[in-house]
Amino acid sequence: MQHFTVRPAPGWLFALSCVPSMLFAAPLPSATEGDWVAPEFTFHTGEKLTNLKLHYLTLGDPAHPAVLYLHGTYRPGSDVLGKDFGGELFGPGQPLDASKYYIISTDGIGVGQSTKPSDGLRATFPAYNYADMVQAQYRLVTEGLGVKHLRLVIGNSMGGMQTWMWGQTWPQMMDGLVPMASQPTQMSSRNWMMRRLLVESIRQDPAWNSGNYTQQPPSLRLANALFSVGTSGGTLAYQAAAPSRALADKLVDERLNAAQTADANDFIYQWQSSADYNAAPGLGNIQAPVLAINSADDERNPTETGTLEASLKHIKDARLLLIPVSAETRGHGTTAMAKFYTRELAAFMQHTEQVRQAR
Repeated sequence: MQHFTVRPAPGWLFALSCVPSMLFAAPLPSATEGDWVAPEFTFHTGEKLTNLKLHYLTLGDPAHPAVLYLHGTYRPGSDVLGKDFGGELFGPGQPLDASKYYIISTDGIGVGQSTKPSDGLRATFPAYNYADMVQAQYRLVTEGLGVKHLRLVIGNSMGGMQTWMWGQTWPQMMDGLVPMASQPTQMSSRNWMMRRLLVESIRQDPAWNSGNYTQQPPSLRLANALFSVGTSGGTLAYQAAAPSRALADKLVDERLNAAQTADANDFIYQWQSSADYNAAPGLGNIQAPVLAINSADDERNPTETGTLEASLKHIKDARLLLIPVSAETRGHGTTAMAKFYTRELAAFMQHTEQVRQAR
């Protein structure tokens, strides 16, 4: 396993901050959006659902090598189009240039425009987990889009965890894996405790009414704000933004007064779906090279535990990019800003191409 970090060097930081922004001057190609419907889908519980819809978007030519992006919890697949992510990766000359690659991004089960509890089934919606989401993604890619091989699978947060699962479930299907803001080890410690409390705070709210509410329960707004502040954002960034109680209160008020677009049942299912996650036992099945990218100030995946480094020893071709803490990092949210790893990702794509050609 190779382990490297982003370190300051003369001239290097200038290139990191300025080159991607210049490249972003060229606009991204237009995205194509669509829906694929599975006539029947069987969940890990044995429950079946007819007409499971998965929404997706693509960039580029379907004839080009395919890159699959997997989003974070409750985030839509359209996140790839943001300037901090797609704007640093998909433009001309950038690591995943959309004129050379076919970019695929989907809304997972329970998220965005894909089938979800709030469509009507509410709390009677089948209990889905990450394995179900990954299976649905696979069916969309292979049955819906006709893609049989992936140049790369890259995912962030929940998508990072699912990237580990993709690599061990279909080890010959991809040339490279980039799991970000994640670990392959089982859901545990503070990461799970916070998720459990998030779910319980809504379930124990009388206004939730076993999922049969007529308006969103107040606990949803509070739970969302508490979790986002407590498990993402970065210590240095928050200290800079709120060095006094008054400024801290201002940020809290902004969170609490922000427009509420989430649905409580969707929210519960989204976070509960991670409960049985554990990709560690299958790490030895991974055949594709792995570039794991985490931030040293990630609140959900603390580096001091050493669990990620230990896990990578079970993979024959794995390297870790650990982004150092700075005033610019945002804790668990750091990896949504591709400027921190464009150079390493470009080098990794070259490495995986060499491995592919040597087969």
